[in-house]
Amino acid sequence: MHQIRLTVNGRPHELAVEARRTLADMLRHDLGYTGTHLGCEHGICGACTVLLDGAPVRACLVFGVQADGAEVRTVEGLADGEQLSDLQQAFSDHHALQCGFCTPGFLMLAEAYLAENTGTTPAEDEARELVAANLCRCTGYQGIVEAVLATARARQKP
Repeated sequence: MHQIRLTVNGRPHELAVEARRTLADMLRHDLGYTGTHLGCEHGICGACTVLLDGAPVRACLVFGVQADGAEVRTVEGLADGEQLSDLQQAFSDHHALQCGFCTPGFLMLAEAYLAENTGTTPAEDEARELVAANLCRCTGYQGIVEAVLATARARQKP
């Protein structure tokens, strides 16, 4: 067991973790952040995407001990209490979710992209390329692309 410290969605945590335990399992089972979903557990689907020190990572491919001293942001960290974030609201407005299983991964991937590209709106093909990194079996991606573009446009306005 390894004693680690990390911050998740602004809250500090200290816990003992087995070296082989994934960040996804640690977040879900040890810390109760169940918005991080496990799909393929091979890093292909993207359902487990979280932000690790601001960068999107597949939490099923990262060991929990690798997050020692890090800042982790999960889908639970997007909303402000009951108030959805602008990106979450755009997903709702543009019907960018169906079953919702893959949605947390898409939200975190898009949040990282939008934070890194503040003040710009991606071209539609760029947004499509972004969301192609994650898999969804329900939506056909059009609503997801529209939500990302709408959020980028809204964040440009003062």
